[in-house]
Amino acid sequence: MSLFDMKGKVAVITGSTRGIGRAIAERMAEHGAKVVISSRKADVCEEVAKEINGKFGKGTAVAVAANISSKENLQNLVDESNRAFGKIDVLVCNAASNPYYGPLAGISDDQFRKILENNIVANNWLISMVVPQMIERKDGSIIIVSSIGGLKGSTILGAYAISKAADMQLARNLACEYGKHNIRVNCIAPGLIKTDFAKALWDNPENLKASTARSPLQRIGIPDEIAGCAVLMGSKAGDFMTGQTVVIDGGATIS
Repeated sequence: MSLFDMKGKVAVITGSTRGIGRAIAERMAEHGAKVVISSRKADVCEEVAKEINGKFGKGTAVAVAANISSKENLQNLVDESNRAFGKIDVLVCNAASNPYYGPLAGISDDQFRKILENNIVANNWLISMVVPQMIERKDGSIIIVSSIGGLKGSTILGAYAISKAADMQLARNLACEYGKHNIRVNCIAPGLIKTDFAKALWDNPENLKASTARSPLQRIGIPDEIAGCAVLMGSKAGDFMTGQTVVIDGGATIS
């Protein structure tokens, strides 16, 4: 367990009241980290934090609501996390938006702008707010949850795919910028995972069958199958990994 031990670490995870974000928060807490649960709704954040505290011990989790589209909300998330736990060792930028399915010719400017701002710009905001203390300590791990959409063309997820490809480049750039301070920046690129966020892609049995037919594992993934990689990146096990995008997709992109 020592390689993956997160005792003494504090992890802030956006979009962590459900799906992949929640799975990451629970597994990091299981490995000893203190976790900050964050999404838009305060009551849901409190509920999830309470459940994690019940499972892993009082004081393991705190709830701080934040809308990633608000720079003020994100600064408050950082401030409250520091107030609660004294520091932030691991930042997981998991929250994202995708208000549009269809060809790029049909997307409105507002929809396109929202996807790019929430999925790229907001990540850079939050990272920039957390990095100074990591530089001071000469230690930190930043994890961006991207998508295999950023590795492939798409006729229905164009803007989202563009934003996720940009997240991979954001991780590479920031890994170069902050590596001299012993700060690691990596991406996880999940394939199709059974979450509410991706429901439009798996809820219809025919869509699901088409999506998984060429995948070597021939099935959809579950959030917990992404969480282990985040634990690796946030723990000693990932100390020499930076600027990388780790694909976890049941083999979908190799087939």
